[in-house]
Amino acid sequence: MLLRYLLLAFMGLCSGGVIAAGIFAFLAIIGVYPRLIGKTKTHKHILLYETLIIVGGIVGNVVDLYEVPIRMGGFWFLGIFGLSVGVFVGCLVMSLAETLKALPVMNRRIHLAVGIQYMILSIGLGKLLGSLFYFSRAMKGG
Repeated sequence: MLLRYLLLAFMGLCSGGVIAAGIFAFLAIIGVYPRLIGKTKTHKHILLYETLIIVGGIVGNVVDLYEVPIRMGGFWFLGIFGLSVGVFVGCLVMSLAETLKALPVMNRRIHLAVGIQYMILSIGLGKLLGSLFYFSRAMKGG
């Protein structure tokens, strides 16, 4: 029985590590990290960036996995955290916006002459409706 639990724990940690590595690789491929490093002109601190990305991923996984409560200064911590998350999301959105340069190529390949704006709108509305449905069900306890 102990061997079974150890094997399950090992498999769970390996799976989580692979998923986290995939997310960080995705962020690196779309250019979030290189863009930030280039804009701040801090190329000489690349080893520090790599270390902080790895430590942040590990700490984030541990906090999420073990549901560690974070009590740090209330209002000020919340403001700093919100600003940091906002900057990260802004960088992520701008990097993803650059990947939209691929849309004209997709249009030519699938021969979509008109209606690309409707396709993008339908994807966004589908995401919105799915999120609203999910959170409304979660709020009711269902």
